[in-house]
Amino acid sequence: MRTNLKRLAATCGLALAAALIPAAASPAHAESNGGVRIMPLGASITDGFNVPGGYRTGLWQRLVAGGYTADFVGSAANGPSSLGDHDHEGHSGWRIDQIDASVVGWIRASNPRTILLHVGTNDVNQNYDVANAPARLSALIDKIRVNAPLVELFVAQIAPETDPVYEARIQTFNAAIPGIVAQKGPLTHVVDMHAVITTADLADGTHPTAAGYDKMAARWYTALQSAPASLTAVTTPPVATAALLDNPQSTRCLDVPNSSTVNGTQLQLFDCNGSSAQRWTRSAAGELRVYADRCLDVNANGTANGTKIQLWTCNNTAAQRFTFGTDGTVRHPASGKCVDVTASGTANGTKIQLYTCNGSGAQRWTAR
Repeated sequence: MRTNLKRLAATCGLALAAALIPAAASPAHAESNGGVRIMPLGASITDGFNVPGGYRTGLWQRLVAGGYTADFVGSAANGPSSLGDHDHEGHSGWRIDQIDASVVGWIRASNPRTILLHVGTNDVNQNYDVANAPARLSALIDKIRVNAPLVELFVAQIAPETDPVYEARIQTFNAAIPGIVAQKGPLTHVVDMHAVITTADLADGTHPTAAGYDKMAARWYTALQSAPASLTAVTTPPVATAALLDNPQSTRCLDVPNSSTVNGTQLQLFDCNGSSAQRWTRSAAGELRVYADRCLDVNANGTANGTKIQLWTCNNTAAQRFTFGTDGTVRHPASGKCVDVTASGTANGTKIQLYTCNGSGAQRWTAR
């Protein structure tokens, strides 16, 4: 009974979890070293219930030892000093539907390159419509893919539990995951966490011991290495692949107002939403296409500061040729100037223009 109560408290995210983590292990979040942005996403196992930092500590240490520069991202933060970056999106007690309700905002705020998703344990332990848990996971993956088309997403078959009823549910849930992931494209990957953890690695029947978390860390690290792009920042959108272009200064995206198709429509900043009006595809010729046949265009192929950046039917002219700098700039070679957010604005509706390249946040763009 005492074990079951402990599991319930941990799984439901009660105050007990906070009481077990020393205040010194909860630094201010938003740490960054400029590395590849990795979002640990899930519930208490991601948070590190029972062992502050959880698998994130061992994963961080392996990344450092391997020569990788990583930036863990998220709105939460905890863990020991041996964990070099404490940010994450682990929310104790949260089910798949609760993660789904917040994930868009987290993606907008953190702009991750890579996401490590371990979720479903609380659906199982709360007996929350378990038969439809795979469908909820599938919908969550779809939402992530829409809002971050280029993200490398690793989806875990979740860790085991000692309770035979819960474990039977987990095995059924896990069995559905490979089929779901197979439908989500080459940037979505299965990671079998169930096979690397034994019941001897569980501290309370649900959450791993320190040794169990380290096994998880090793498995995540192997998975990341198996998809090298997950550990490399995107500086230029790949050819023929739709991407959102995010302005980190505003955390808003390059957008066609009101999903217009009218030539001459000036582009704007708007909340990233993954709509067709924000899905830009770079062509081999250096165009940025939207709706397949419309292009990012410099009005009249102008060169003056303030020239509007607009929508126009793709026409194979210099007005529609752009290059991407490693510093995040989008340059118009014909003028030698950059795609710029007017007056360095951050509000929805701020217009996009051509302006002398100056290295400011108004001229930084990241693909996701």
